[in-house]
Amino acid sequence: MAKLSLFDRRRRRVRTSLRARSAGKPRLSVHRSGRHIYAQVIDDTAGKTIASASTLDKDVKAKTGATRDAAAAVGKAVAERAKKAGVSTVVFDRGGFLFHGRVKALADAAREGGLEF
Repeated sequence: MAKLSLFDRRRRRVRTSLRARSAGKPRLSVHRSGRHIYAQVIDDTAGKTIASASTLDKDVKAKTGATRDAAAAVGKAVAERAKKAGVSTVVFDRGGFLFHGRVKALADAAREGGLEF
């Protein structure tokens, strides 16, 4: 078996602990790249994406994707779309990313938008 990077080990650890305590709730998954940030609300039992938002979306695209303000805009957008789809409670999946900076800004904005986690 190949040795996993620290990022992959952290992502595996986070997802394993989420599955143990999710109790069937959808998962708010975050991916951060150098230029953009992406968020999806995923129903793992059905294997479907309920809502998604990113800095590539037309309503959020005016902002550059590599700032905390853009991450906050994505958080508000994904919360609004999830509420429209009937989801109010999620578990937060930060993947292998640290809960700091853009990831934290997205989470705080999603909470302000009405998602509970």
